[in-house]
Amino acid sequence: MSMTKTQSPSKWLRGKTMVLTTLVGWVPLPPGIVLRSLLYRTMFRRIGKSVRIQSSVEFTDGSSVEIGDGVTINPGVYIDVPQGNEVEIGNRVYLDRDVRISTTGEGGRVYLGKQVRFDRGVDIKVHEVGKTEIGDRTYIGPYTCISGYGNIKIGKDCLIASHSAIYAHNYNFADLDRKIGEQGYSYKGIVIEDNCWLGSGVKVLDGVTIGEGSVIGAGAVVTKDIPPYSVAVGVPAKVISKRKEND
Repeated sequence: MSMTKTQSPSKWLRGKTMVLTTLVGWVPLPPGIVLRSLLYRTMFRRIGKSVRIQSSVEFTDGSSVEIGDGVTINPGVYIDVPQGNEVEIGNRVYLDRDVRISTTGEGGRVYLGKQVRFDRGVDIKVHEVGKTEIGDRTYIGPYTCISGYGNIKIGKDCLIASHSAIYAHNYNFADLDRKIGEQGYSYKGIVIEDNCWLGSGVKVLDGVTIGEGSVIGAGAVVTKDIPPYSVAVGVPAKVISKRKEND
């Protein structure tokens, strides 16, 4: 079928994705898993072997998504990636129920390394040309939000506990004569290096680097860089000790 002038490739691909997910997305396991593994191969940019996509999973445009081998995607997961953006899910990644991954604008990218695990309700939002990268074997706890216009890089083997928040942008507010929401925003990006542990409810603000091997106590708000192998707590977070060699 030829496209009319009003039909863009993006709309056609999104329509194809919606039709497939509507027809077979609800079918319960195990028949549904087998059916989806066959039909969804025509929908994604790439999909690996032994992928388990459960019922009630929604993709808005599979042509922008790459899925590695042995990936598990549980019910209620929602992945919204318009054309011009990319999501790459590495081998043996596990996405628990109600995970949301979304991009806006054009040029955004989400990369999940091998064996990354998202617990229930994790929310990833990439705005415009931002890029979010999560390294191999990193765990993200329930209902954690990772969002921003700036780049976010989380290293390998990190542990980020429940209800944490990582925000890579700030709203401008210097002009008292204008609403804050009308003054735009600034961003520098966030880096969390390898093998860090963030306790429950930690907030990481834009422009921060957390050094390798650091531990951030529950409820801390990180507003400045944390040196490698530090233990930091409080609001704002302050280094209270260095990790010992045998920790």
